[in-house]
Amino acid sequence: MLIISPSITLPESELVERFLRADGPGGQHVNRTESAVELRFDVINSPSLPEEIRIRLLARRDRRLTSEGVLVIQARRFRDQARNRDDVRERLVEVIRGVLVPPKKRVATKPTRASKERRLVGKQQRGKIKQARSRKPDLE
Repeated sequence: MLIISPSITLPESELVERFLRADGPGGQHVNRTESAVELRFDVINSPSLPEEIRIRLLARRDRRLTSEGVLVIQARRFRDQARNRDDVRERLVEVIRGVLVPPKKRVATKPTRASKERRLVGKQQRGKIKQARSRKPDLE
């Protein structure tokens, strides 16, 4: 059981783990052990996630999310499988907790009159500088 928040928990049956060989440090031992962990979590078909959280999770532009709605997270930071397993689960919890709080609505604002005037004055000054560059000296 993976605890996300007091109201949301994910059962082990919804998490699919696959172990693969990791690259990186470890000497010859790394060629014989499958210490990297790939965790797959089916966001679309998960009965444990509330609908609004599922929608927010799917709306994220996350490259770890497949087109079928499966979140794939890999961990190969550590040399042993158990630590990578814990790491991948912690990262899944962080991703889901990141969408628990709904984003704040953007309040549309208008620029102040003074800021509009400052912008226009700046544009005029910049235009004068550019015009001065292009003028050719009068030859008499």
